[in-house]
Amino acid sequence: MDMLAAVSEPNRQRILQLVWKQERTAGDIAAEFSTTFGAVSQHLKVLRDHGAVSMRKDGRTHYYKANRKQLGPLARYFEQMWWGHLSTLKALAENAERARKTWN
Repeated sequence: MDMLAAVSEPNRQRILQLVWKQERTAGDIAAEFSTTFGAVSQHLKVLRDHGAVSMRKDGRTHYYKANRKQLGPLARYFEQMWWGHLSTLKALAENAERARKTWN
């Protein structure tokens, strides 16, 4: 599996988004999903094995952070997708909600 295949899975993309701007514990990440901790742990392992995230240990706690440098051009793509296009989508949704309230 190459880097693109590793990060193309939707749960792994969500994990990357969660650890993009700040380091988070495995437990914090798992709390964001309705799947088991074990399933999230497996996704973290795939991301770590491909260098998409870095991990550090502090006692028994594992901390994860996106490895933007290792992601190369994919890093810019994800940033644009998550914070570029999504901010536009958010604004459109908010405008539609305001318009709906005005009509009611």
